[in-house]
Amino acid sequence: MLRRTKIIATLGPATDEIGMLHRIIQAGVNLVRINLSHGTEAAHAKRIEMTRACALELGVEVGIVLDLQGPKIRIARFKEGAIQLEPGNHFVLDANLGKDDGTEKMVGIDYKELPNQVYQGDILLLDDGLIMLEVIKVRDSKIECVVKLGGKLSNHKGLNRRGGGLTADPLTAKDRQDIIFAASMQADYVALSFTRNAEDIHETRALLEQAGSHAGIMAKIERVEAVNAIDEIIQSSDCVMVARGDLGVEIGFAELPAVQKHIISRARALDKAVATATQMMESMIHSPIPTRAEVSDVANAVLDGTDAVTLSAETATGEFPDKVVESMAQICLAAERQKMTQVSNHRLECRFNRVDESIAMAAMYTANHVHAKAIIALTESGSTPLWMSRIRSGIPIYGMSRHKLSRGRMTLYRGVYPVDFDVTQYPRDQITEEAVSALLGMGAVQRGDKVIITKGDIMGDTGGANTMKIVTV
Repeated sequence: MLRRTKIIATLGPATDEIGMLHRIIQAGVNLVRINLSHGTEAAHAKRIEMTRACALELGVEVGIVLDLQGPKIRIARFKEGAIQLEPGNHFVLDANLGKDDGTEKMVGIDYKELPNQVYQGDILLLDDGLIMLEVIKVRDSKIECVVKLGGKLSNHKGLNRRGGGLTADPLTAKDRQDIIFAASMQADYVALSFTRNAEDIHETRALLEQAGSHAGIMAKIERVEAVNAIDEIIQSSDCVMVARGDLGVEIGFAELPAVQKHIISRARALDKAVATATQMMESMIHSPIPTRAEVSDVANAVLDGTDAVTLSAETATGEFPDKVVESMAQICLAAERQKMTQVSNHRLECRFNRVDESIAMAAMYTANHVHAKAIIALTESGSTPLWMSRIRSGIPIYGMSRHKLSRGRMTLYRGVYPVDFDVTQYPRDQITEEAVSALLGMGAVQRGDKVIITKGDIMGDTGGANTMKIVTV
């Protein structure tokens, strides 16, 4: 059984040894994430080059996701490196305090506009909600607070306001430079952190195109504002990521499961891809096996229809990167054996405005009723396989394209397997036979199997799919 849900693994020191990188790709990694919040361009470039070399050696397509740092609002540094806050203590966040002058009484902040955006009674959450402060007064550059939930607080911890509303521009000067780097590295996706609305996505796309890149934009949903504008963000982006860290802090952890399900549902309804991220297998940073709660978390995301599940520190800095990928792959496969993941009523009542979209929907309906072994989508842009992947099915979709970026984008789509195939190299009357022969050579089909093929009359034309055929191998 082919695994349909894709795995995104974050690279880091734990995967820098070529043998480990080889093993995690072999274990099931479909895309790698490069976190641009840490490290140098040279280190990132080396990891990308290693990934592409390993993928070439193994004969698989591995997508590259470059994750922009964004305007993470953080406190500055303490003179002693860390302090202990006790409930009831008074503590000040001071925008004018020196960046290294933090004490047990106050600390600086990197976002100088914060005193203009918070008010008495606001709840500020530090270090992913482990520290809770209530604002009692704002005076000039100083935000005076009382500690509601204490603990150890160290340098550069993140800061959120419960309920959201902090309006820092998601594209910093560093992000703009990193977009140029992403273009130079031919990234398949660029992840936009702290997305607020469709305009943020349009600006990012313009910067990418200016740098010569047509990478997909992965909008990370980690602000209350993004949840409230979810449809416009999904429609403007190429995929969304449910980034549960900051999102959970802003909306409250109890609200997170329902919001996650809603975002996955809306992405699928609007024909876009969706990934789920943050702490999915967190215990496996130090443990060779997951907790039962983590198994349920991953499985439920799969049952809800997420295209991809994501590993962060588990692979970047964890002790068992290969074991965590193997475990996640096993959980996905077990969840996908449930009948509910293979049955869909998606868009049965819809009218289609595009011919290629109609062909994609017809192919999936037919495939589910004639017991097809596989679907071949001869594609330029990857749009037809994306539409197909929105339909729940157990039938593998092989997105055959001559374009590297299209194949890289398809690594994210649920149930889609990109194949390097150049339709322009064959006479028109031989293309179907050659495409089926490619699957036969891969061992994906056998003699006598039914295969459904979608293609266009004009080969090599984007958006030209207008034909569906049923053939027997």
